[in-house]
Amino acid sequence: MASLSVNCCRAMQAGKRLLPAHKLVPAVSGAVPVRRLNLHEYQSKTLMEQYGCNTQRFKIATSTQQAQTATSELGVEEVVVKAQILAGGRGKGVFSSGLQGGVKVTKDLASVPELVSQMIGYNLKTKQTTGDGVTVRKVMVAESLDISRETYFAIVLDRSMQGPVLVGSPEGGVDIEEVAASRPERIFKTPVDITVGVTDKQASEMAKNLEFTGPALEEAARQIKSLYRLFCGVDATQVEINPLGETSEGEVVCFDAKINFDDSAKFRQREIFAMEDTAESDPREVEAARYDLNYIGMTGDIGCLGIYTFQVVKQVTQHPLSLSLSLPPVNGAGLAMATMDIIKLHNGQPANFLDVGGGVNEKQVLNAFRIITNDPQVKAILVNIFGGIVDCTTIANGIVGACREIQLRMPLVVRLEGTNSVKARQILDESGLPIQAASDLADAANKVVASLHS
Repeated sequence: MASLSVNCCRAMQAGKRLLPAHKLVPAVSGAVPVRRLNLHEYQSKTLMEQYGCNTQRFKIATSTQQAQTATSELGVEEVVVKAQILAGGRGKGVFSSGLQGGVKVTKDLASVPELVSQMIGYNLKTKQTTGDGVTVRKVMVAESLDISRETYFAIVLDRSMQGPVLVGSPEGGVDIEEVAASRPERIFKTPVDITVGVTDKQASEMAKNLEFTGPALEEAARQIKSLYRLFCGVDATQVEINPLGETSEGEVVCFDAKINFDDSAKFRQREIFAMEDTAESDPREVEAARYDLNYIGMTGDIGCLGIYTFQVVKQVTQHPLSLSLSLPPVNGAGLAMATMDIIKLHNGQPANFLDVGGGVNEKQVLNAFRIITNDPQVKAILVNIFGGIVDCTTIANGIVGACREIQLRMPLVVRLEGTNSVKARQILDESGLPIQAASDLADAANKVVASLHS
Protein backbone atom coordinates (compact mmCIF):
# COMPACT_ATOMS: atom_id res chain seq x y z
CA MET A 1 0.00 0.00 0.00
CA ALA A 2 1.83 3.10 -1.12
CA SER A 3 1.04 6.68 -0.29
CA LEU A 4 2.10 7.89 -3.74
CA SER A 5 -0.75 5.92 -5.31
CA VAL A 6 -3.20 7.21 -2.71
CA ASN A 7 -2.02 10.80 -3.16
CA CYS A 8 -2.30 10.54 -6.94
CA CYS A 9 -5.86 9.23 -6.59
CA ARG A 10 -6.77 12.07 -4.26
CA ALA A 11 -5.39 14.59 -6.75
CA MET A 12 -7.39 12.98 -9.56
CA GLN A 13 -10.48 12.89 -7.35
CA ALA A 14 -10.21 16.61 -6.61
CA GLY A 15 -9.32 17.55 -10.17
CA LYS A 16 -5.99 18.96 -9.03
CA ARG A 17 -2.68 19.23 -10.82
CA LEU A 18 0.11 17.14 -9.43
CA LEU A 19 3.23 18.80 -8.01
CA PRO A 20 5.59 20.86 -10.21
CA ALA A 21 8.45 19.04 -11.87
CA HIS A 22 11.19 21.07 -10.19
CA LYS A 23 13.09 18.89 -7.72
CA LEU A 24 14.86 20.08 -4.61
CA VAL A 25 16.55 16.70 -4.38
CA PRO A 26 16.81 14.12 -7.21
CA ALA A 27 14.12 11.47 -7.08
CA VAL A 28 15.09 8.07 -5.72
CA SER A 29 12.98 4.95 -6.07
CA GLY A 30 11.74 3.37 -2.87
CA ALA A 31 8.45 2.38 -1.35
CA VAL A 32 6.90 4.26 1.53
CA PRO A 33 4.58 3.19 4.34
CA VAL A 34 0.98 4.30 4.27
CA ARG A 35 0.43 7.68 5.87
CA ARG A 36 -3.18 8.40 6.75
CA LEU A 37 -3.07 10.29 10.05
CA ASN A 38 -3.79 13.98 9.69
CA LEU A 39 -4.09 16.27 12.71
CA HIS A 40 -5.75 19.62 13.12
CA GLU A 41 -3.57 22.67 13.63
CA TYR A 42 -4.41 22.93 17.32
CA GLN A 43 -3.49 19.28 17.85
CA SER A 44 -0.12 19.76 16.16
CA LYS A 45 0.56 22.85 18.24
CA THR A 46 -0.26 20.94 21.41
CA LEU A 47 2.39 18.37 20.48
CA MET A 48 4.86 21.14 19.67
CA GLU A 49 4.39 22.75 23.06
CA GLN A 50 5.25 19.44 24.70
CA TYR A 51 8.65 19.56 22.99
CA GLY A 52 9.44 23.16 23.89
CA CYS A 53 8.50 24.75 20.58
CA ASN A 54 7.24 28.34 20.72
CA THR A 55 3.62 28.74 19.64
CA GLN A 56 0.89 31.31 20.15
CA ARG A 57 -1.29 30.87 23.21
CA PHE A 58 -4.65 29.52 22.10
CA LYS A 59 -7.99 28.09 23.16
CA ILE A 60 -10.40 25.80 21.30
CA ALA A 61 -14.09 26.61 20.99
CA THR A 62 -17.05 24.64 19.65
CA SER A 63 -19.65 27.36 20.24
CA THR A 64 -19.95 31.14 20.32
CA GLN A 65 -20.13 31.08 24.11
CA GLN A 66 -16.90 29.09 24.37
CA ALA A 67 -15.25 31.48 21.91
CA GLN A 68 -16.26 34.47 24.06
CA THR A 69 -14.89 32.76 27.16
CA ALA A 70 -11.66 31.84 25.36
CA THR A 71 -11.17 35.44 24.27
CA SER A 72 -11.55 36.67 27.84
CA GLU A 73 -9.20 34.04 29.25
CA LEU A 74 -6.44 34.88 26.77
CA GLY A 75 -6.45 38.46 28.04
CA VAL A 76 -4.89 40.00 24.94
CA GLU A 77 -5.72 43.08 22.87
CA GLU A 78 -5.92 41.27 19.54
CA VAL A 79 -6.90 37.72 18.63
CA VAL A 80 -6.89 35.52 15.54
CA VAL A 81 -9.83 33.18 14.95
CA LYS A 82 -8.99 30.18 12.79
CA ALA A 83 -11.43 27.56 11.50
CA GLN A 84 -10.13 24.07 12.26
CA ILE A 85 -10.37 21.81 9.24
CA LEU A 86 -7.78 19.44 7.82
CA ALA A 87 -7.59 21.09 4.40
CA GLY A 88 -5.21 23.92 3.64
CA GLY A 89 -5.97 27.30 2.09
CA ARG A 90 -8.31 28.32 4.92
CA GLY A 91 -7.32 31.98 4.78
CA LYS A 92 -8.69 32.37 1.26
CA GLY A 93 -11.66 30.03 1.73
CA VAL A 94 -15.35 30.89 1.63
CA PHE A 95 -18.03 29.77 4.11
CA SER A 96 -21.51 28.68 3.11
CA SER A 97 -22.68 31.43 5.50
CA GLY A 98 -21.14 33.97 3.12
CA LEU A 99 -18.18 34.80 5.36
CA GLN A 100 -14.97 35.28 3.39
CA GLY A 101 -11.85 33.67 4.85
CA GLY A 102 -11.38 31.05 7.53
CA VAL A 103 -8.71 33.05 9.38
CA LYS A 104 -9.77 36.34 10.96
CA VAL A 105 -7.67 38.80 12.96
CA THR A 106 -9.47 41.37 15.08
CA LYS A 107 -8.96 43.88 17.88
CA ASP A 108 -12.72 44.16 18.33
CA LEU A 109 -12.97 41.37 20.88
CA ALA A 110 -16.73 41.81 21.18
CA SER A 111 -17.06 40.75 17.53
CA VAL A 112 -15.50 37.30 18.09
CA PRO A 113 -18.80 35.50 18.89
CA GLU A 114 -20.36 36.95 15.72
CA LEU A 115 -17.40 35.78 13.62
CA VAL A 116 -17.55 32.31 15.17
CA SER A 117 -21.31 32.11 14.57
CA GLN A 118 -20.59 32.40 10.83
CA MET A 119 -17.95 29.64 11.00
CA ILE A 120 -19.17 26.81 13.25
CA GLY A 121 -21.80 24.65 11.60
CA TYR A 122 -21.10 26.04 8.13
CA ASN A 123 -19.07 24.56 5.27
CA LEU A 124 -15.70 26.08 4.44
CA LYS A 125 -14.63 25.65 0.84
CA THR A 126 -10.95 26.06 -0.02
CA LYS A 127 -8.71 25.20 -2.96
CA GLN A 128 -7.97 21.88 -1.25
CA THR A 129 -11.52 20.77 -0.40
CA THR A 130 -13.90 18.99 -2.72
CA GLY A 131 -17.60 19.46 -3.41
CA ASP A 132 -19.28 21.97 -1.13
CA GLY A 133 -16.36 22.08 1.32
CA VAL A 134 -16.00 20.84 4.89
CA THR A 135 -18.23 21.54 7.87
CA VAL A 136 -16.41 23.49 10.59
CA ARG A 137 -16.99 22.11 14.09
CA LYS A 138 -14.19 23.83 16.01
CA VAL A 139 -12.33 27.11 15.90
CA MET A 140 -9.05 28.12 17.46
CA VAL A 141 -8.95 31.48 19.24
CA ALA A 142 -5.32 32.54 19.66
CA GLU A 143 -3.34 35.57 20.64
CA SER A 144 -2.41 37.62 17.61
CA LEU A 145 1.28 38.40 17.35
CA ASP A 146 2.77 41.02 15.06
CA ILE A 147 4.84 39.07 12.53
CA SER A 148 7.65 41.23 11.21
CA ARG A 149 9.13 38.48 9.03
CA GLU A 150 8.10 35.03 7.79
CA THR A 151 10.43 32.12 7.04
CA TYR A 152 9.87 28.53 6.05
CA PHE A 153 11.30 25.51 7.88
CA ALA A 154 10.67 21.77 7.58
CA ILE A 155 12.21 18.45 8.53
CA VAL A 156 11.52 15.62 6.11
CA LEU A 157 12.79 12.12 5.43
CA ASP A 158 14.72 11.59 2.21
CA ARG A 159 16.23 8.28 1.20
CA SER A 160 18.69 9.88 -1.20
CA MET A 161 20.28 11.55 1.81
CA GLN A 162 19.79 8.46 3.97
CA GLY A 163 17.82 10.14 6.72
CA PRO A 164 16.18 13.39 7.83
CA VAL A 165 16.82 16.61 5.94
CA LEU A 166 16.40 20.16 7.23
CA VAL A 167 14.76 22.35 4.58
CA GLY A 168 14.48 26.11 5.01
CA SER A 169 13.95 29.38 3.21
CA PRO A 170 14.04 33.00 4.38
CA GLU A 171 10.98 33.51 2.17
CA GLY A 172 8.15 31.82 4.06
CA GLY A 173 4.41 32.23 3.91
CA VAL A 174 1.74 31.14 1.49
CA ASP A 175 3.94 31.42 -1.63
CA ILE A 176 6.69 29.00 -0.63
CA GLU A 177 5.91 26.71 -3.59
CA GLU A 178 6.53 29.65 -5.91
CA VAL A 179 9.88 30.29 -4.21
CA ALA A 180 10.90 26.67 -4.77
CA ALA A 181 9.95 26.84 -8.44
CA SER A 182 11.33 30.26 -9.40
CA ARG A 183 14.12 30.92 -6.88
CA PRO A 184 15.57 27.54 -5.91
CA GLU A 185 18.73 29.20 -4.60
CA ARG A 186 16.58 30.52 -1.75
CA ILE A 187 15.87 26.97 -0.57
CA PHE A 188 18.49 25.54 1.81
CA LYS A 189 18.92 21.85 2.68
CA THR A 190 20.97 20.19 5.39
CA PRO A 191 21.11 16.39 5.75
CA VAL A 192 21.09 15.08 9.32
CA ASP A 193 23.03 12.06 10.58
CA ILE A 194 20.29 10.07 12.30
CA THR A 195 22.82 8.63 14.78
CA VAL A 196 23.95 12.12 15.85
CA GLY A 197 20.93 14.37 15.40
CA VAL A 198 20.93 18.08 14.63
CA THR A 199 24.16 19.62 15.88
CA ASP A 200 24.48 23.14 17.26
CA LYS A 201 26.46 24.08 14.15
CA GLN A 202 23.79 22.79 11.79
CA ALA A 203 21.03 24.54 13.70
CA SER A 204 22.94 27.84 13.72
CA GLU A 205 23.78 27.62 10.02
CA MET A 206 20.15 26.97 9.11
CA ALA A 207 19.05 29.87 11.32
CA LYS A 208 21.55 32.10 9.48
CA ASN A 209 20.22 30.88 6.13
CA LEU A 210 16.76 31.88 7.33
CA GLU A 211 18.29 35.34 7.94
CA PHE A 212 17.76 35.53 11.68
CA THR A 213 20.21 37.83 13.45
CA GLY A 214 21.22 38.75 16.99
CA PRO A 215 19.29 37.13 19.85
CA ALA A 216 16.70 35.84 17.36
CA LEU A 217 19.43 33.79 15.67
CA GLU A 218 20.15 31.88 18.87
CA GLU A 219 16.44 31.39 19.57
CA ALA A 220 15.80 30.17 16.02
CA ALA A 221 18.59 27.62 16.40
CA ARG A 222 17.01 26.41 19.65
CA GLN A 223 13.64 26.09 17.95
CA ILE A 224 15.18 24.07 15.12
CA LYS A 225 16.64 21.62 17.63
CA SER A 226 13.32 21.44 19.50
CA LEU A 227 11.49 20.71 16.26
CA TYR A 228 13.96 17.91 15.52
CA ARG A 229 13.29 16.39 18.94
CA LEU A 230 9.59 16.55 18.08
CA PHE A 231 10.27 14.94 14.70
CA CYS A 232 11.98 11.96 16.31
CA GLY A 233 9.77 11.79 19.39
CA VAL A 234 6.48 11.40 17.52
CA ASP A 235 7.86 9.23 14.68
CA ALA A 236 7.14 11.93 12.12
CA THR A 237 7.91 11.68 8.44
CA GLN A 238 7.52 15.43 8.02
CA VAL A 239 7.32 18.47 10.28
CA GLU A 240 6.56 21.63 8.31
CA ILE A 241 6.43 25.09 9.89
CA ASN A 242 5.11 27.80 7.62
CA PRO A 243 5.65 30.37 8.76
CA LEU A 244 8.41 30.14 11.31
CA GLY A 245 8.01 33.81 12.10
CA GLU A 246 9.87 36.58 13.87
CA THR A 247 7.73 39.04 15.80
CA SER A 248 8.31 42.78 16.14
CA GLU A 249 9.60 42.04 19.64
CA GLY A 250 12.22 39.59 18.37
CA GLU A 251 10.41 36.38 19.34
CA VAL A 252 10.72 33.31 17.12
CA VAL A 253 7.35 31.54 16.90
CA CYS A 254 5.97 28.50 15.04
CA PHE A 255 2.80 30.09 13.69
CA ASP A 256 1.46 27.19 11.66
CA ALA A 257 2.39 23.52 11.55
CA LYS A 258 1.83 20.42 9.46
CA ILE A 259 3.00 17.07 10.84
CA ASN A 260 2.92 13.77 8.97
CA PHE A 261 3.29 10.52 10.88
CA ASP A 262 4.60 7.09 10.00
CA ASP A 263 1.68 4.67 10.40
CA SER A 264 4.08 1.82 11.10
CA ALA A 265 4.83 3.52 14.45
CA LYS A 266 1.19 3.42 15.53
CA PHE A 267 1.94 0.72 18.11
CA ARG A 268 4.12 3.13 20.11
CA GLN A 269 2.25 6.36 19.33
CA ARG A 270 -1.20 5.24 20.42
CA GLU A 271 -2.07 8.53 22.14
CA ILE A 272 -1.29 10.51 19.00
CA PHE A 273 -3.20 8.19 16.68
CA ALA A 274 -6.16 8.34 19.07
CA MET A 275 -6.36 12.06 18.26
CA GLU A 276 -7.42 11.35 14.67
CA ASP A 277 -10.58 13.14 13.59
CA THR A 278 -12.42 11.17 10.90
CA ALA A 279 -15.42 13.52 10.69
CA GLU A 280 -14.09 15.06 7.47
CA SER A 281 -13.19 11.75 5.87
CA ASP A 282 -15.19 9.76 3.36
CA PRO A 283 -17.05 7.15 5.48
CA ARG A 284 -15.98 4.49 2.98
CA GLU A 285 -12.33 5.39 3.51
CA VAL A 286 -12.78 5.23 7.28
CA GLU A 287 -14.41 1.81 7.03
CA ALA A 288 -11.73 0.56 4.65
CA ALA A 289 -8.97 1.65 7.02
CA ARG A 290 -10.54 -0.51 9.75
CA TYR A 291 -9.77 -3.54 7.59
CA ASP A 292 -6.30 -2.37 6.46
CA LEU A 293 -7.57 -1.47 3.00
CA ASN A 294 -6.66 1.61 0.98
CA TYR A 295 -9.81 3.06 -0.60
CA ILE A 296 -10.38 6.28 -2.53
CA GLY A 297 -13.79 6.99 -4.08
CA MET A 298 -13.86 8.17 -7.69
CA THR A 299 -16.70 9.13 -10.04
CA GLY A 300 -16.98 6.20 -12.46
CA ASP A 301 -19.14 3.07 -12.56
CA ILE A 302 -16.58 0.23 -12.57
CA GLY A 303 -15.51 -0.92 -9.13
CA CYS A 304 -11.81 -1.80 -8.93
CA LEU A 305 -10.00 -4.16 -6.59
CA GLY A 306 -6.25 -4.67 -6.90
CA ILE A 307 -4.47 -7.38 -4.92
CA TYR A 308 -0.69 -7.45 -5.26
CA THR A 309 1.11 -9.74 -2.87
CA PHE A 310 4.80 -9.52 -3.73
CA GLN A 311 7.21 -8.12 -1.20
CA VAL A 312 8.98 -5.23 -2.94
CA VAL A 313 7.42 -2.53 -5.07
CA LYS A 314 9.28 0.71 -5.68
CA GLN A 315 7.38 3.94 -5.15
CA VAL A 316 8.26 7.56 -4.57
CA THR A 317 6.23 10.19 -2.75
CA GLN A 318 6.63 13.95 -2.71
CA HIS A 319 7.04 16.64 -0.09
CA PRO A 320 4.85 19.69 -0.89
CA LEU A 321 7.94 21.47 -2.30
CA SER A 322 8.65 18.48 -4.57
CA LEU A 323 11.35 17.14 -2.26
CA SER A 324 11.64 13.46 -3.04
CA LEU A 325 10.78 11.30 -0.03
CA SER A 326 11.31 7.59 0.26
CA LEU A 327 11.53 4.92 2.93
CA PRO A 328 12.21 1.17 3.07
CA PRO A 329 10.14 -1.09 0.75
CA VAL A 330 6.66 -2.34 1.69
CA ASN A 331 3.80 -3.86 -0.31
CA GLY A 332 2.82 -1.62 -3.18
CA ALA A 333 -0.39 -0.34 -4.74
CA GLY A 334 0.88 -0.14 -8.32
CA LEU A 335 -1.42 -2.91 -9.49
CA ALA A 336 -4.49 -1.04 -8.26
CA MET A 337 -3.31 2.04 -10.14
CA ALA A 338 -2.65 -0.04 -13.27
CA THR A 339 -6.15 -1.47 -13.02
CA MET A 340 -7.63 2.01 -13.03
CA ASP A 341 -5.39 3.05 -15.92
CA ILE A 342 -6.34 0.16 -18.18
CA ILE A 343 -10.04 0.70 -17.51
CA LYS A 344 -9.60 4.30 -18.68
CA LEU A 345 -7.58 3.07 -21.68
CA HIS A 346 -10.54 0.92 -22.73
CA ASN A 347 -12.99 3.82 -22.41
CA GLY A 348 -14.31 2.86 -18.99
CA GLN A 349 -14.51 4.94 -15.81
CA PRO A 350 -13.14 3.61 -12.49
CA ALA A 351 -15.40 4.11 -9.49
CA ASN A 352 -12.64 3.77 -6.95
CA PHE A 353 -9.07 2.94 -6.04
CA LEU A 354 -8.97 -0.05 -3.69
CA ASP A 355 -5.76 -1.82 -2.76
CA VAL A 356 -5.43 -4.95 -0.63
CA GLY A 357 -1.87 -5.59 0.56
CA GLY A 358 0.33 -8.65 0.82
CA GLY A 359 -1.25 -10.09 3.97
CA VAL A 360 -4.69 -10.39 2.38
CA ASN A 361 -7.18 -12.86 3.84
CA GLU A 362 -10.71 -13.96 2.97
CA LYS A 363 -12.30 -11.53 5.44
CA GLN A 364 -10.51 -8.58 3.83
CA VAL A 365 -11.75 -9.65 0.40
CA LEU A 366 -15.31 -9.84 1.76
CA ASN A 367 -15.08 -6.36 3.28
CA ALA A 368 -13.54 -4.97 0.10
CA PHE A 369 -16.53 -6.28 -1.90
CA ARG A 370 -18.95 -4.84 0.63
CA ILE A 371 -17.39 -1.38 0.36
CA ILE A 372 -17.41 -1.48 -3.44
CA THR A 373 -21.00 -2.73 -3.78
CA ASN A 374 -22.32 -0.23 -1.24
CA ASP A 375 -21.48 2.48 -3.78
CA PRO A 376 -24.72 2.99 -5.80
CA GLN A 377 -22.81 4.23 -8.85
CA VAL A 378 -20.95 0.90 -9.29
CA LYS A 379 -22.43 -1.23 -12.11
CA ALA A 380 -19.60 -3.76 -12.63
CA ILE A 381 -16.47 -4.93 -10.82
CA LEU A 382 -12.96 -5.78 -12.01
CA VAL A 383 -10.68 -7.73 -9.67
CA ASN A 384 -7.00 -7.79 -10.64
CA ILE A 385 -4.86 -10.27 -8.72
CA PHE A 386 -1.12 -10.91 -8.90
CA GLY A 387 -0.27 -13.24 -6.04
CA GLY A 388 3.08 -14.21 -4.61
CA ILE A 389 3.13 -14.07 -0.83
CA VAL A 390 -0.48 -15.23 -0.56
CA ASP A 391 -1.81 -18.34 -2.26
CA CYS A 392 -4.25 -17.37 -5.02
CA THR A 393 -6.67 -20.03 -3.80
CA THR A 394 -7.13 -18.02 -0.60
CA ILE A 395 -8.13 -15.00 -2.66
CA ALA A 396 -10.38 -17.09 -4.92
CA ASN A 397 -12.19 -18.55 -1.92
CA GLY A 398 -12.57 -15.04 -0.56
CA ILE A 399 -14.13 -13.86 -3.81
CA VAL A 400 -16.56 -16.79 -3.94
CA GLY A 401 -17.52 -16.35 -0.29
CA ALA A 402 -18.01 -12.61 -0.72
CA CYS A 403 -20.19 -13.02 -3.81
CA ARG A 404 -22.43 -15.49 -2.01
CA GLU A 405 -22.69 -13.55 1.23
CA ILE A 406 -23.55 -10.21 -0.38
CA GLN A 407 -25.56 -11.92 -3.14
CA LEU A 408 -23.70 -10.11 -5.90
CA ARG A 409 -25.99 -9.15 -8.77
CA MET A 410 -23.63 -7.18 -11.01
CA PRO A 411 -21.03 -8.32 -13.57
CA LEU A 412 -17.73 -9.46 -12.07
CA VAL A 413 -14.52 -9.95 -14.08
CA VAL A 414 -11.45 -11.52 -12.46
CA ARG A 415 -7.90 -11.56 -13.79
CA LEU A 416 -5.78 -13.84 -11.63
CA GLU A 417 -2.07 -14.70 -11.85
CA GLY A 418 0.49 -16.05 -9.39
CA THR A 419 0.93 -18.87 -6.89
CA ASN A 420 -1.59 -21.67 -7.50
CA SER A 421 -3.43 -19.50 -10.03
CA VAL A 422 -4.62 -22.55 -12.03
CA LYS A 423 -6.28 -24.09 -8.99
CA ALA A 424 -7.68 -20.68 -8.03
CA ARG A 425 -9.31 -20.31 -11.47
CA GLN A 426 -10.81 -23.76 -11.01
CA ILE A 427 -12.39 -22.62 -7.73
CA LEU A 428 -13.98 -19.68 -9.53
CA ASP A 429 -15.13 -21.82 -12.48
CA GLU A 430 -16.71 -24.47 -10.23
CA SER A 431 -18.44 -21.95 -7.95
CA GLY A 432 -21.50 -21.78 -10.15
CA LEU A 433 -21.36 -17.99 -9.92
CA PRO A 434 -21.44 -15.70 -12.98
CA ILE A 435 -17.78 -14.77 -12.68
CA GLN A 436 -15.97 -13.98 -15.94
CA ALA A 437 -12.34 -15.05 -16.01
CA ALA A 438 -9.86 -12.96 -17.99
CA SER A 439 -6.67 -14.20 -19.64
CA ASP A 440 -4.79 -10.97 -19.07
CA LEU A 441 -5.33 -7.38 -17.94
CA ALA A 442 -6.37 -6.07 -21.35
CA ASP A 443 -8.89 -8.90 -21.70
CA ALA A 444 -10.22 -8.09 -18.23
CA ALA A 445 -10.70 -4.42 -19.08
CA ASN A 446 -12.43 -5.26 -22.36
CA LYS A 447 -14.83 -7.65 -20.65
CA VAL A 448 -15.78 -5.39 -17.76
CA VAL A 449 -16.39 -2.39 -20.04
CA ALA A 450 -18.43 -4.56 -22.43
CA SER A 451 -20.51 -5.90 -19.52
CA LEU A 452 -21.94 -2.43 -18.96
CA HIS A 453 -23.51 -2.47 -22.41
CA SER A 454 -24.76 -6.06 -22.55
